Amino acid sequence: MVTGVRAFIATSQDGFIAGPDDDLSWLPDGHAGEDYGYDAFMAQTAAIIMGRRTYDVVCGFGIDWPYGDTPVFVATSRTLEPDEPTVQPVSGTPEAILARVREATDGGVYVDGGDVIRQFLDAGLIDEAIITVIPVDIGEGVALFTDAAQRARLGEPTSTGFPSGVVQQRYDLRP
Repeated sequence: MVTGVRAFIATSQDGFIAGPDDDLSWLPDGHAGEDYGYDAFMAQTAAIIMGRRTYDVVCGFGIDWPYGDTPVFVATSRTLEPDEPTVQPVSGTPEAILARVREATDGGVYVDGGDVIRQFLDAGLIDEAIITVIPVDIGEGVALFTDAAQRARLGEPTSTGFPSGVVQQRYDLRP
């Protein structure tokens, strides 16, 4: 069973996780049934920590809640009144947020959203980063790695290529 803290995120070839106005239309729907390991990843996820911006974007999709019964902790300093009973707001440092999540589970934690991933990386709290690179340049938008407090050396990745041209890079960040 996975018990670590992991990031799983897609980026364009030029380093953006969303286009202008949080546009995600450049993401593939899957090629010949490819899910790029997401279902297996979620099967090992006991809780999710996501940023407020990511939460708002997901809620704006107009689809059923995609995380089912998995507890979702939304890092926010603003009032949040979620429609889903599995969602709760959290605030504080990455260490404090992770401690709160660990009160609910000792299983795998999925960290999602550019700002939250960056903060958890800076705090040294991410054990594994899975970055799925989509072969498209979008030119502008929300960059994956911005406003770093320190330089993050991810090391040598283990890479997996898919027939669609997508390349997934896994970085083990445990010391």
